[in-house]
Amino acid sequence: MSRRYWIGVACREHVGRGVAGGFAQLCHGKAAPLARMAAGDGLVYYSPVEVLGGKTPCQAFTAIGSVGAGAPYRVSLGEHFRPWRRDVAFVAAQAAPIRPLLAQLAFITDPARWGYPLRFGQLQISAADFRLIAAAMQAVLPTALPPAPAYPLFDESPAP
Repeated sequence: MSRRYWIGVACREHVGRGVAGGFAQLCHGKAAPLARMAAGDGLVYYSPVEVLGGKTPCQAFTAIGSVGAGAPYRVSLGEHFRPWRRDVAFVAAQAAPIRPLLAQLAFITDPARWGYPLRFGQLQISAADFRLIAAAMQAVLPTALPPAPAYPLFDESPAP
């Protein structure tokens, strides 16, 4: 299976916590979005607002990196909130507004409704879109990411 590229959607404040802690948390802590990703996949965060529930727009790509090895894991953040997380190696980057990129991004099929593809909190994108966003963010991506795992995760070749 080849490397895949993802957009995660979260407020800028929450993205900052993930970058500081070296983890991704998507869709209010659900496990399924994280399980779709594999080690070495690219992840970029889009932040529609500055803080959760706030009205101050951000509308920018705010962090970028690659998914680490290991499965999603659960953390306890209080009595009733146990979100799932996944390790991510974030790289140095600048926030990049989405609007100047709308006409160039393949996942934006209707610029008048550009937010529509982002509504579910996670979106798989093309390598070209990932590179375009990374360039806009002035991201310093490693020249060689760790190899994506081969699927299935066991050797099916016949024994010699």
